[in-house]
Amino acid sequence: MSNPKFRFETGAVTHDGCVRDHNEDRYLTAPDLGVWLVADGMGGHFGGDVAAQIIVDRVETVRHSSSAPDLRARFLDRMAQANQAIRDHSARNDGATIGATLAALLIHDANFACSWCGDSRLYLLRDGALTQISRDHTEAQELLDSGAITAEQAENWPRKNVITRAIGVNEEADIDHVSGVLRDRDSFLLCSDGLTGHLQDDEIMSIMRGRSSQAACEALLHETLQRGASDNVTVVIVRCALKTVVGNGGTGDQTQESRFA
Repeated sequence: MSNPKFRFETGAVTHDGCVRDHNEDRYLTAPDLGVWLVADGMGGHFGGDVAAQIIVDRVETVRHSSSAPDLRARFLDRMAQANQAIRDHSARNDGATIGATLAALLIHDANFACSWCGDSRLYLLRDGALTQISRDHTEAQELLDSGAITAEQAENWPRKNVITRAIGVNEEADIDHVSGVLRDRDSFLLCSDGLTGHLQDDEIMSIMRGRSSQAACEALLHETLQRGASDNVTVVIVRCALKTVVGNGGTGDQTQESRFA
């Protein structure tokens, strides 16, 4: 019989950018747990970086899951814990608005789930096409969805960076999800808005093509810094390759591995 498994090549970078005096972004790459995430803190000296780190620390405790639904349940439980811990931190700082956006990728066997809150994004590069899986939780996006403004107006909206959701801001974390089935040579990109504020989707795709995960992350960061990097920049790329074991589980089984895109 054929037993499909995936192996992963992960790349990651984070940088203060050219303007900010410290980095409020955090990321997690845990392929052994099937979890990758980017968190972009908000709150400045009150603790945006603390909020993002709380998310990473809680999700690191997910441990090994038995199924895709189990992994998602564990993840959501940790996000609820993180949401409350951030709110507690806010209360200790006179109720200052503190939180973090989220972009997370969960993989168990051949199943993936993308979860997000805020304007950190998830993309899927599949069959030569880059698709934004997440949908920004921003004022501009909501106005665009309602038909109040056009796509061109949204691109130049004066409150373009005003987000409408973040972990730790409300009593409960409001997270969106999209799930699917992995394909050989799928590539996922998770990033904070420090990247997408300077690079268009077609530029991101062009830079990702033909590079390893780490090389692509570094090239995307380099291009963003060249353009002024007005915010912190964090990029995580996960490339998936199919490994197929052909046989009946004996010593004569053969492993066929697909190369990373």
